[in-house]
Amino acid sequence: MNFNSYSTEGFFDELFDANGQPRQGAAILIERINNLPKMDLIRRQKAAETAMMNLGITFAVYGDEQGAEKIIPFDIIPRVIESKDWEKIEAGLKQRVMALNLFIDDIYHDQKILRDKIIPAEVVTSASSFRKQCIGLDPPKGIWCHITGTDLVRGSDGEFYVLEDNMRCPSGVSYVLENRQILKRTFPRVFEASRVRPVDDYANRLGQTLQYLAPESISDPKVVVLTPGTYNSAYFEHSYLAQQMGVELVEGRDLVIHDGFVMMRTTRGLARVDVIYRRIDDDFIDPLTFREDSMLGVPGLIDVYRAGRVALANAPGTGVADDKVIYAYVPDMIKYYLNEDAILPNVPTYLCWRDKDRQHVLENLEQLVVKAANESGGYGMLIGPASTKQERDDFAAKIRATPRNYIAQPVVSLSRVPVVAGDQFEGRHVDLRPYILYGKDVYVLPGGLTRVALRKGSLVVNSSQGGGSKDTWVIQDHADSPSQSQDQSQDHASNQSNQSNQSNQSQSFT
Repeated sequence: MNFNSYSTEGFFDELFDANGQPRQGAAILIERINNLPKMDLIRRQKAAETAMMNLGITFAVYGDEQGAEKIIPFDIIPRVIESKDWEKIEAGLKQRVMALNLFIDDIYHDQKILRDKIIPAEVVTSASSFRKQCIGLDPPKGIWCHITGTDLVRGSDGEFYVLEDNMRCPSGVSYVLENRQILKRTFPRVFEASRVRPVDDYANRLGQTLQYLAPESISDPKVVVLTPGTYNSAYFEHSYLAQQMGVELVEGRDLVIHDGFVMMRTTRGLARVDVIYRRIDDDFIDPLTFREDSMLGVPGLIDVYRAGRVALANAPGTGVADDKVIYAYVPDMIKYYLNEDAILPNVPTYLCWRDKDRQHVLENLEQLVVKAANESGGYGMLIGPASTKQERDDFAAKIRATPRNYIAQPVVSLSRVPVVAGDQFEGRHVDLRPYILYGKDVYVLPGGLTRVALRKGSLVVNSSQGGGSKDTWVIQDHADSPSQSQDQSQDHASNQSNQSNQSNQSQSFT
């Protein structure tokens, strides 16, 4: 099984250029795969899938009558990103998160960006994720969005575009970390020789980010991860991150407000909690402030938060920046708050609340992707070229009824990566979700979650819609400093070994 018959079919491919030649960062990987014994790669693919199941790397499917848990399909051919491409992504994401943080803080305080008419006020105040209860809140250190997952796509021009921002409870980073462990066991020497930047320290960095938010008087802050419980689709991730950070995983019933502080019930009595990494949406976090019928949250939590006696990550109210209509204004935010042009462009977007845009969308539904402003997971979306007339008519009615709730974008010819399809390689479309931590500094995890549309020709990468995942390799440039990679010295030694063993590559590299 090799890449000799693989074709990019005119799409931008992450491993091969337009002439079918391996891209620089992928050359070692492709050469080694081509030299593997027949059927060996398929054996490794099956072994990786078994490892994921044995490790319990699963997600629950909402709407499944049997409540089935499934592994996210995993393909062992990694996605490779060159150092020069990653530098731009990293700079663009840091810029974007800083501007979004300033926007959220502004919206819940002075609202200067609205008064200056950069964004229409009604667009913000009508967002379902805008929380009036958060007006006047002052999060620790002035940071609202501590953990962000920003979805990127690469177009046919080879450029990366921002598809959306996820700033409430972004999920998926646990799959990044476990995918990496599996790939390091699958291609250990190839991994080292390719100079792949590590991701293993994410949990440590996340822990440091959370501890940074604790009240100044606390020398050894108590951090917990707040989960809705075992039936949540991302429960594996909640428990995994808590375990990796060495902190407690709690549910709302484990916490209580006592003498003005958040306390955790333990076998030794009540213990103070200083920082909560919450994986519960705003609506359910405190029934006294948000939804009074919530059984998941902690009554009185927001009052303690207002008093500065506990930190929450992410801060309540950050969901206003998740809204897909507000997303269209992020380049304007960057210019307004930072006086800079956006490094990473948005996908061109039509806002259906605008009469002219709405008319264009309604007349061209068969050519556009239409999205609901606050849906996720691939739901509430119409892919025009793959839709039926009835589906387009239904969406047209929805747009006319609630135009504020819809945006439309041209179909982006997503880049592709080879996948193992039977006994051959076939290209499948991918996106990328890097993860950004905002604490003392802004840190971007090198790589992120590559989601792949495993159905041939599909553009929908969401796991709930049949998508899978890949490991993402960011290739370290030889000019990078040693501090940028804990594995650099090992990689350099491996490269020297590689150069002296070119004649025996199929045996040396597994």
